[in-house]
Amino acid sequence: MTREQKNTTALLGRKLGMSQVWDENGFFVPVTLVDVSTNVVTAVKTTETDGYQAVQIGYGQIDPTKVTKPLAGHFAKAGVTPRRHLVEVRTEDADKYEPGQELPVDLLPEGSEIDVTGTTKGKGFAGTIKRWGFKSYRRTHGSHKNERRPGSVGACATPSRILKGKRMAGRMGHVTATVQNLTIVSADTENGIIAVKGAIPGPRGSIVVVRSSVKGA
Repeated sequence: MTREQKNTTALLGRKLGMSQVWDENGFFVPVTLVDVSTNVVTAVKTTETDGYQAVQIGYGQIDPTKVTKPLAGHFAKAGVTPRRHLVEVRTEDADKYEPGQELPVDLLPEGSEIDVTGTTKGKGFAGTIKRWGFKSYRRTHGSHKNERRPGSVGACATPSRILKGKRMAGRMGHVTATVQNLTIVSADTENGIIAVKGAIPGPRGSIVVVRSSVKGA
């Protein structure tokens, strides 16, 4: 069952950092704290008008003077204050939402299985050893400046080129990644913070999408 074929619940949030909590068995559990407060529905897509069902969610405050006029009109139509971040989530029960509706923290209750999508940390230009896990060359027995070189990248006459997809040095990180089947350990409804078991993509302060698990583990 794909994400578009099931009822999906999602929240936008900001990664605050990692901590650890006690579980019911007396063990320390590493958790990631995510601020999911101020989530609001900014638009609802329907099959009749848009050809599919989805909910657009806004998160984070922004100075109204810094919002473009088209976006300002979009937020005014929904009856909400301007939001800094927007995300669209496809779900079959989009008709249950209304523009301007605030999404509470307990929309994803404690114990829920979730998927978290974010942008990974950027590592800059990296070589093949760091980027792809290549083995380094020996550093003795006559080796000269070959320790971190990738070696051969292709044949000479045939095909006389480097094939697409060849693992080589390049920019590493800063890509969209999803960690599946995580668990919400606790939810602080007063402060709008949830604790997710394990690590999630991105540095502290980055924006993440927390949604109900696609695979439903």
